[in-house]
Amino acid sequence: MGSVYKHALCLHPYYRDSHSGSLGIAVFPPIGLEYIAAALQPHVERVTLVDLRLPGPMRTLRRLKKFINDEVDLLCISINWEYQFDEVCELVNALPRKVLTVVGGKQATDDLEKVFEICPGVDIVVRGEGEETISEIASGADPKNIPGLSYRNGAGIIHNPTRPLGKLDNYTFPDRTLRPQKYHFNIGGFALRGEEFDIILTSRGCPHNCKFCTFTVTEGGQRRVYSPRSIDSVIEELRGLSAGIVLIADEDFFVNPARAKKICDTLVSEGINKRFVVQSRIEIFNHPEVLESAANAGVKIFLLGIESPTDRILDQLNKGFDTATVRKAFESSGNYPFYYHGYFIYGNVTETEEEMMRIPTFAQELNLDSITYQKLRIEKYSPLKELVESTPGYYIGDDRIVYRDGVGRPGLKRISSQITRKFYTPRQVLKIARKLFRIRLFMPRNVVPLVLGLPLVLGHTIGRKMNKKLSRFPLWRRLTQNYL
Repeated sequence: MGSVYKHALCLHPYYRDSHSGSLGIAVFPPIGLEYIAAALQPHVERVTLVDLRLPGPMRTLRRLKKFINDEVDLLCISINWEYQFDEVCELVNALPRKVLTVVGGKQATDDLEKVFEICPGVDIVVRGEGEETISEIASGADPKNIPGLSYRNGAGIIHNPTRPLGKLDNYTFPDRTLRPQKYHFNIGGFALRGEEFDIILTSRGCPHNCKFCTFTVTEGGQRRVYSPRSIDSVIEELRGLSAGIVLIADEDFFVNPARAKKICDTLVSEGINKRFVVQSRIEIFNHPEVLESAANAGVKIFLLGIESPTDRILDQLNKGFDTATVRKAFESSGNYPFYYHGYFIYGNVTETEEEMMRIPTFAQELNLDSITYQKLRIEKYSPLKELVESTPGYYIGDDRIVYRDGVGRPGLKRISSQITRKFYTPRQVLKIARKLFRIRLFMPRNVVPLVLGLPLVLGHTIGRKMNKKLSRFPLWRRLTQNYL
């Protein structure tokens, strides 16, 4: 029997990154969508993946529409971020409606009623993890019998029961063969062409219970507990990667130190020579033998969630440690050839401006190489929502950011600028450059093009700021959507 669908298009509908900022350091492959593409392969004659961030003919709306009209009968769109949500919905509404349109991703799951309301062309929303669900859709199963599905039924919406979370080793590796080009490490849009960049997930979920984080919570409040893949599966996937720089995108790669050490030691013994960026918590500093293995395996950058320089805020966020523990952990950080990037949150409930301004000082005392600081967001299933609503003077904005009466967006923007100026001094920027080359994250062949590309970086930054201001106007959004 032939396939129900002849040609499926997996569309990453964002023209810009949601997380890179004006000096973004990478374009991340849409790895979640590549998992979906891999799940479609056995059931569809042809699968195409289009990432609208990459140059190519499909970035023109007219050509994208023609391609869908002429070629596609199953359209799968990933909506993962609230950032650009309205723009993405405008794009979806501009696409042909004759094809079955399936939407998935975290933001689509969290706001599925809104997606159905403002996107009349969307037929189905896949809730939560979508590999098994999209396989059943593509095989032609009756929608009413597919768990994890919400779909249109006349004028109404039917919500099927939640799908139990699947076993990770049963999922096919992301289909990287569909990429029209390689993904490169870049700074401000200037690609370091010698440095191919990729992502791997060795686990999903997280055992920790930080109150600000809902990334491990799926539809209906369903929680993906920490679920590791087998080590053999991880090594097999890494063997097939051509990229020199790989982000291990686990919420915390070192949840199980013995497992992480085994992966690192296997990389060394098999001669898999790559440079890795990992996400972790400060508890890893209690395991020097694991850090030694990580250094030998090519781990270069640690992304560490520290969140606050204030004990009572750390307690409020349920981080599980205090500032004394953080300081003690970083006492040994200089013993290893790693670059340390710290994450912080500012604008927490009852947090004073003075406490927020401790962030750059605390980061410098810890000898962090760089930091990111973000406003407190309250996602759909956030346990902090009740705290915000019960604290006088605090409210959740339409952008889901927490604000305080008398401060608001302008006040937090001013504080952010002050943190930037205080931490990112010329001396700190020079330190960052020296550290990145000392740990050999970049190969020597990239030094010259990086220096020559600095004017492009500056121009890209200015252009993004201008586009951000102009994007407030609907006409500009339509023009950029059509002609980017």
